[in-house]
Amino acid sequence: MKRKIVIFAIFIILLILLAGCWNRREMNELAIAVGLGIDRQDDQYLVTVQIVNPGEIAAQKGGGRTTPVLIYQETGDTVMEAFRRLTTVAPRKIYTAHLRMVIIGEKLAEEGFGETLDLLSRSREMRTDYYIAVAKDLKAENVLKVLTSLEDIPANQLFSSLETSEKAWAPTASVTLDALIPDIVSKGKEASLTGIKIRGDVQKGETSENVKQIDAPTKLQYEGIAVFKNDRLIGWLDEDESKGLNYSLGKIKSTIVDITCPNEGKVGIEIIRTKADVKTKVKNGKLTGMIRVEAEGNIADVECRKAELTKTVTIHDFEKKGEEGIKEKIEAVINASQQKYKADIIGFGEALQRSNPVYWKKSEKEWNEKFPDIPIEIETDLKIRRIGTIIDPPLKEIKK
Repeated sequence: MKRKIVIFAIFIILLILLAGCWNRREMNELAIAVGLGIDRQDDQYLVTVQIVNPGEIAAQKGGGRTTPVLIYQETGDTVMEAFRRLTTVAPRKIYTAHLRMVIIGEKLAEEGFGETLDLLSRSREMRTDYYIAVAKDLKAENVLKVLTSLEDIPANQLFSSLETSEKAWAPTASVTLDALIPDIVSKGKEASLTGIKIRGDVQKGETSENVKQIDAPTKLQYEGIAVFKNDRLIGWLDEDESKGLNYSLGKIKSTIVDITCPNEGKVGIEIIRTKADVKTKVKNGKLTGMIRVEAEGNIADVECRKAELTKTVTIHDFEKKGEEGIKEKIEAVINASQQKYKADIIGFGEALQRSNPVYWKKSEKEWNEKFPDIPIEIETDLKIRRIGTIIDPPLKEIKK
């Protein structure tokens, strides 16, 4: 009898634990945020959220009367205060678990945005698989207000476009919160983030007319990589410098290297994979940095008429010129990081800490002053694997 009572009691306890969803939230009670912008305005934080408009996004229910996303904004002394003030204008509780993009305004980035990362990393509701970018020459709110044509939800287009650009062209970098915070707090590497700008009229981009034309007058475009010292924006890398940074970090998945032909014209080599190694060496008390990049590629575009692709010497010449092209871009980013910004964005300090912790301990406090004077050696190795489905250019025999 006692055994039956114990089993019955356990059964009742299990029912209590399993019954119901005490903290459930219904979909019609939530406003799903897909984009978040944080700006600095009049000594306060300006928080902008891009919310999905479910009535327009739902399949076969969109009437075209309103936009597919809505924007809500509020200010506060802290980011969380601005978030809570959004309840005074938003009819539903804002749900941030589906964030795709977080945009930092340039002014805030210049002043330092480390404090704003506290909310993003502390919140249990937010996941960390969204990308972070910096608004270039404008506010984050302006970026989130631009309507896009190919994707109904602008934040989704920003997310996909950043991934595509990183994989196919490579002067951009998709950075998540988990990757950004270690770079900001590291003493041997500075952080970097992709920049985004608006091409065209900002105000026109906020209207539905922007997506009703075959060529939208206002577009969002990724451009350059922002260089930070600690959590403050100190400058921008151009396209070649940005590619050089990604080559150095081994982040190039695919891109194009243009080289000149022996006589005239150009050849495009499609890079299909890369591998990079950043090292430091201490010899006789002198510190040297080293970058070695190994790349593989295919012939993608031949515009010279006298290139004999069947000859080994021709391919070897293309490889050497391709190596020089990659090296030039790495030299460009090294010059920018050492002379222009004096910021170790490649991570030689971290490499030194791994290889020679004793020397790093002595150099750690003066690393920012010591880094610009370190000689850096560059080695590049390019192997061309394929020349394509044809040998000679189709118009080789045409006379000029």
